[in-house]
Amino acid sequence: MDEERRIVPFECRSCWHVWEEEYLVRHVDDHHGNEADVWLHNGLPVPPPSPGAICPRCRRQDSTTFPEGYLSRHPELIPPEKPAAPDPTPLLSPVPRPLYWQPDTR
Repeated sequence: MDEERRIVPFECRSCWHVWEEEYLVRHVDDHHGNEADVWLHNGLPVPPPSPGAICPRCRRQDSTTFPEGYLSRHPELIPPEKPAAPDPTPLLSPVPRPLYWQPDTR
């Protein structure tokens, strides 16, 4: 019995979340010469990964898979760990205030 570790990348078509899941694939054969693959995720047998996996962010079943190693060649698809810091520059309107501008005192 041979085992191999596979990392399968997914992308949700609903919220565009990208994630990877790790599987252990066991290649087994019976005493009759038939070969089979057993996919394990967290130690439990599961069906092979396919489009339609449930997104961990929005819980929709609208995802697609990529070939193994796809995200290592496209790191721009992997979201950063922390959100970007806000820009401290104040926002200024390019439209000048009216000459006789009065604040609303209602």
